[in-house]
Amino acid sequence: MFPLLTPFHPTPPAPPAGLPLELDSAFGALRGEARSMLERRYVDGGLSLSKERPAGGSGQEVVCTAREGERLVGTLSVRLDGRSGLNADLLFREELATWRGAGVRLCEFGGLAVDRHSQQPRLVLARLFHLGYLHAHRRWGSERLVIEVHPRHVAFYRRWLGLVPCATPRHNPRVQAPAALMSIDFATVREQIERWGGRPDLLRQARCLYPLAWDAATEAAMLKRLA
Repeated sequence: MFPLLTPFHPTPPAPPAGLPLELDSAFGALRGEARSMLERRYVDGGLSLSKERPAGGSGQEVVCTAREGERLVGTLSVRLDGRSGLNADLLFREELATWRGAGVRLCEFGGLAVDRHSQQPRLVLARLFHLGYLHAHRRWGSERLVIEVHPRHVAFYRRWLGLVPCATPRHNPRVQAPAALMSIDFATVREQIERWGGRPDLLRQARCLYPLAWDAATEAAMLKRLA
């Protein structure tokens, strides 16, 4: 489940010039300073991380991280659907079964945390999302993304990333909070990145976070690093 994040201003200015943002990813469980930061963000949002299923169960799970200089400022877990299923199956098995029955390959993003002291929180979120997309869609061939978010942040993710609510919110016993299922087709994400990526000057016009994604050349270089 995504922890609670502070909503951005409706018409955000261009991202501030801060420390260089470095993105990385690795297979395995969330651990060390990445888990510590996620725990802090969950506690800040009134959630319990102790009951959250850790990454690393299926062999096709990746933890993406973002750093500003030496400081870790963001994490995101990417989980490919498989025998062990997805975290969202606990509450939304029927909804996921409908997509699976139609032959749709699912992927789940979770464990998202952006440090409250980050100099560029919009950029951190956009780049983590882009990196997760590269793993899920471009490497693994997943066709649809699912996430669980707190209901009061549905509007945020719908507006800034284009995710759509797919079910009535339900109580999630893993984090002791309500959860809403949201989803987006990765083909739509790809269209938005191709249209806006690498054009931060159009952030106001686009009214979404995709202008903060990488441009085509940088995306290709990042994808090559993941191969």
